[in-house]
Amino acid sequence: MRKFTTAELARTIDHSVLRPDSTTYDVRAGCALALEASVATLCVRSSDVTLAATLLKGSEVNVASVIGFPHGTASIASKEAEIRRAILDGAKEVDVVMNYSRLLSEDLDYLSTEIRALVARTRNYGVLIKVIFENHYLDTAAKRAACRICVTEQVDFVKTSSGFAPSGAKAEDLHLMHSLCAPHVRVKASGGIRTLDAALAALSLGASRIGTSSTREILAEAADREAKGTLALLTPEEALAGNFLA
Repeated sequence: MRKFTTAELARTIDHSVLRPDSTTYDVRAGCALALEASVATLCVRSSDVTLAATLLKGSEVNVASVIGFPHGTASIASKEAEIRRAILDGAKEVDVVMNYSRLLSEDLDYLSTEIRALVARTRNYGVLIKVIFENHYLDTAAKRAACRICVTEQVDFVKTSSGFAPSGAKAEDLHLMHSLCAPHVRVKASGGIRTLDAALAALSLGASRIGTSSTREILAEAADREAKGTLALLTPEEALAGNFLA
């Protein structure tokens, strides 16, 4: 096991404010927490990017915007337009739900075309793109196909879930995605990560980012363990064997 610090953990977190009933008050509170904790990004809906970017201006916390969220069924042109608007409003990263309906339809040409177009749009602005799979609905063959396309099209991250499917990040999915995508494409674990143990397990299985709305609770427990000298990553074998992830 490798010793880990609370500050290191915080820099892996995309703090999420994505509930459909989230208000501008919630976005403001999310910005305050993101600044206090020095997380990697605040991940918000595209309509909230301007507010978040204004409140986080001058800090090391970037704004990430979800795109085509949460179902991924918007047209390619619609997703391109949403990406462009989010970037102009201040987003430095975008988390795009791929059209997994087309993946389930075995229309891999469509999916390749979509991801290629969206990657090109983000590259024009120097913005990171994360592609959300929604693994709950995918079998292993579909997950493998999505990984191959994302590696070929050179996305920055693949991501397990929107957080709005019946299940989220699973240990076996993280292990699979990391094994197929590393080192060129990083992995983001998202969906159901509400505890420190779940976050540490995800990182131990190869995730570089954690998407969560439970940032305060996770970091508070991390600080407590760090003070006791017990904050550490697991081995991949321990993470797979444990029951830390959904």
